[in-house]
Amino acid sequence: VQLQASGGGLVQPGGSLRLSCVASGLTFDDYVIGWFRQAPGKERESVARVGTSGTPIYADSVKGRFTISRGNDKNTVNLQMNGLKVEDTAIYYCKAYNYGGSDYWGQGTLVTVSS
Repeated sequence: VQLQASGGGLVQPGGSLRLSCVASGLTFDDYVIGWFRQAPGKERESVARVGTSGTPIYADSVKGRFTISRGNDKNTVNLQMNGLKVEDTAIYYCKAYNYGGSDYWGQGTLVTVSS
């Protein structure tokens, strides 16, 4: 099983980025897919997740700015990030997990918001 996160980069405050998480070796439909981030010197935190029902849940800090969605195929989950702020700077990770105890992490993609 492998999760590949991509789409990070350098963007100015107020800008947008779209992150993608692509899985091989599992079907996302069977898992909760979450995006997490870790800023320098801080603990990893949950940003958004989408369950098997498709209902998204967001951290208060990103509500109204970020949108998590499943791709048209069964192996992609995207995170559209609009209105980016300097405090959104972090390494972003995707994770697939289920309530049977399986969980898988992607390698992370760096998002830098700076003028």
